[in-house]
Amino acid sequence: MSLPTNSSHWPSEKIQAHHLDRLAVVYVRQSTLQQVSDHQESTRLQYGLVGRAEALGWRAERVLTIDDDLGKSGSSAEGRLGFQRLVSEVGLNHVGLILGVEMSRLARSSKDWHQLLEICALFGTLIADLDGIYNPSDYNDRLLLGLKGSFSEIELHILKQRMIQGKRNKAERGELGFNVPIGYVRRPSGEIHFDPDEQVQQVVQLIFRKFEELGTLNAVLQYLVTHHIQIGVRVLSGPTKGDLEWHRPNRATLQNLLRHPTYAGAYAYGRRQVDPRKKKAGRPHTGRVVKPCEEWLVLIKDHHPAYISWEKYQQNIAQLKSNQNRSNEQGHPRQGVGLLCGLLVCGRCGGRMAVQYSHGQDHHRYICAREKVDYGGEICQHLSGACLDEYVVDQVLQALEPAALELSLAAARHLEEDRLELDKVWHQRLERAQFETDRARRHYQLVEPENRLVARQLAQEWEAKLQAQQQLQEDYERFCCEKPKQLSPDQQQQIRRLAQDLPALWSVPTTTQAQRKEIIRQVIDKIIVTVEGTSGTGSGYD
Repeated sequence: MSLPTNSSHWPSEKIQAHHLDRLAVVYVRQSTLQQVSDHQESTRLQYGLVGRAEALGWRAERVLTIDDDLGKSGSSAEGRLGFQRLVSEVGLNHVGLILGVEMSRLARSSKDWHQLLEICALFGTLIADLDGIYNPSDYNDRLLLGLKGSFSEIELHILKQRMIQGKRNKAERGELGFNVPIGYVRRPSGEIHFDPDEQVQQVVQLIFRKFEELGTLNAVLQYLVTHHIQIGVRVLSGPTKGDLEWHRPNRATLQNLLRHPTYAGAYAYGRRQVDPRKKKAGRPHTGRVVKPCEEWLVLIKDHHPAYISWEKYQQNIAQLKSNQNRSNEQGHPRQGVGLLCGLLVCGRCGGRMAVQYSHGQDHHRYICAREKVDYGGEICQHLSGACLDEYVVDQVLQALEPAALELSLAAARHLEEDRLELDKVWHQRLERAQFETDRARRHYQLVEPENRLVARQLAQEWEAKLQAQQQLQEDYERFCCEKPKQLSPDQQQQIRRLAQDLPALWSVPTTTQAQRKEIIRQVIDKIIVTVEGTSGTGSGYD
């Protein structure tokens, strides 16, 4: 499509000599890169406005084309360098006429549009589209330009709402596609299924079991690193899309895995929503905030196969929240001397009591300072930590004594199950190494002997696979020597002996403070403390 060059199609009585002395700016914009690629006729139409400017009296060298905003939305001036340049040129009194195919090319935001009109009116700059030429200083033209700008914004709002509602309707049916997390694949039909690779599934299941056992994300990460366990990830884009790659475990990946509802068999849409109050220019401040599951836009349970139950997923989320060391959370056991940290609740105000140390880690006391911290009042109550710790430990050991034999059997069984699981992971790694070695061998045997350039490269790849397989086999044999599948009779007897003497097991130097705190938390959920008089407060921290 080409524009007519006859100037009689446009009224030109508004163009004065001082307008022709300045620049005529042709502003070119397409909303998306796809439109730039697929809707080239619209782009050619906009570039054709250069001929219109010349027909109106501007010399070719005085016509400036600004096309920096191709592929950018007109909903905001942020990130539109071309529009910002246009406003700057008008503000410098360099522009006599702005040409655009329609007003929506310039701006689809009333804020940006009226700002441009104000500057154009101040410096006497004209605005033109396919319908005519307008003078922002003239009341009638200003009214018409305002209406056109409002229609452009309304049109954008209607299109956006239509697309959002379409996505919402598709999501409510569970048909809106998205990239599935690690351990899943999406079939061409759109269905979500387990990853067909057995080792990928095994590692995902191992991560969930270890989090249930160890309780913290960092402990799971250390476990995977210690045992050289990698995570299978499907490539999401590019020429190798869909291929399986093995990556080192990292904290972000584990956190996303534990928080993702897909692993509970749930289809979720709207977990992250935009809060305009928190939106800032540029990443990562996009304004997206994570909402609780009650506020998700769509939640369909039992939508696809699950690694864990929905109840277990909620427990994991609660555990991650509890691990945060905040005043209102229990927190995860650490190595401090105070054994009851996170368990004590003030009997007066209901706040969680904190542990306070003196002389390093040698002396401690428990204190409730919520009244003082939040309201500037007095300390609610405090008491010596050593005496309370000793009393609670005695009660816990007495409660565990009847179950000593059962605990020893459970510990032995747990150790053997853990070693069997690790042995299964090792066998999968060995099987994969054998497959890759056999494939490299087949590639080498299929090449023509005369093609020495390719043969040498394939021989090197085969040799590398053989060396990697041999190294993995040696690592596995070392693992079997250090941690056999089954406990020896001496090891089983040692576990029973230690379980029968819980006080001795509690006191040995190899038992860490974090382990002691974990044992206490298996028996006690919380302790409500009310200090009467000065009993138990002690002097200072002793």
